[in-house]
Amino acid sequence: MLAKSIKGSSTREIKAALTESVDGKFKPTLAIVFLSVKQDQGAICKLLGEHGIQVFGATSSGEFISSEIEEESTVIMLLDIPTPYFKLAFFDTLDHGDFAVARQLGEEGKKTFKNAAFLIASGWVNFIDGEEIIRGIETGYGRDVIIFGGMAGDDQTLTGPKVFTKGIESTTGLLGLIIDLDKVDISGIATCGWKPIGITKVITKSEGNIVYTIDDQPALDLVMKYLGLSLSDEPMNNTVFSLGAYYPLQLERENAPAVMRTAMLGNTADRSLVCAGKIPQGSRVRFSLPPDFDVIDTVVEECTKVKEEELQQADAMIIFSCISRYLSFGVMTKEEIQRVNEVWNAPMIGFFSYGEYGKSKRGKHEFHNNTCCVVALKEK
Repeated sequence: MLAKSIKGSSTREIKAALTESVDGKFKPTLAIVFLSVKQDQGAICKLLGEHGIQVFGATSSGEFISSEIEEESTVIMLLDIPTPYFKLAFFDTLDHGDFAVARQLGEEGKKTFKNAAFLIASGWVNFIDGEEIIRGIETGYGRDVIIFGGMAGDDQTLTGPKVFTKGIESTTGLLGLIIDLDKVDISGIATCGWKPIGITKVITKSEGNIVYTIDDQPALDLVMKYLGLSLSDEPMNNTVFSLGAYYPLQLERENAPAVMRTAMLGNTADRSLVCAGKIPQGSRVRFSLPPDFDVIDTVVEECTKVKEEELQQADAMIIFSCISRYLSFGVMTKEEIQRVNEVWNAPMIGFFSYGEYGKSKRGKHEFHNNTCCVVALKEK
């Protein structure tokens, strides 16, 4: 399987890059597309369709090829994977719910291939439940299924990220790329490298992804106090989002690594936190230290272990990296992307997401925040 990555800040630039890439020897069948909500998604899908290329797409909060980080642009991975080796499936969670739709996707994969893996992208209106997406696919297909992917972004406007394929788009959609594991190897890992700080605290009142009290104190007030901040209500949500990037919560579990949860919004009326993922009542959590280069070292080490133990070579790489990592890492983000890319040294594409799907070290496939999810593909 050959792979080529292209980028552009307009449809015109994408058209030129596509024309240059596609020739008699390279005839791509699939395009993985990550783009800003400011790009002309419909025109790009039409352009790819004219070349007979199917589209797996999501809007983003920043895009990258290798270590080149772009904003308000389009990046595309072109693959010449044989069409019998994959199938695209699009569902909308608006009318049927996250779990039911994800179960349909799992069932579709089971009908399509004897051994299937799923690359997924989901919308994000009203906080689509990432954990229910994972649970639904596992119910429809089976618990040992491979699932990697990301929640779409929207340039950090929090107004309406989308997933799309040719002729279809939705802010509440679930897009699945179902791949035949008998023809294509897929390996990956969801890794964060963050270190906990302070004592363990208990979520004393929560509902879904909304945390009302921590250690019986209003969640928003405790976070502000814990970090030594006093803030006016006017810029509260932007401030909470930034704090969630720098000091995400680590949700502790028995016999598994902690899973990250980022505070997205603060409700100044009831002093609650809206997080990008469920935090069950009674959960034990800790704050995280701001990142340093040790975090990148940990991510690279875990990716290297996957390469050594599961997939020594790759035809292509996809990275779903949380926007919170970009906000907190700053200039270090480029180094993380570059060093991860060097593990397999294959054509790579990625975007900054609002949540990540994947399997952590010693963990299971689940929904993450503030995590770097790395996927490598190799045709057999």
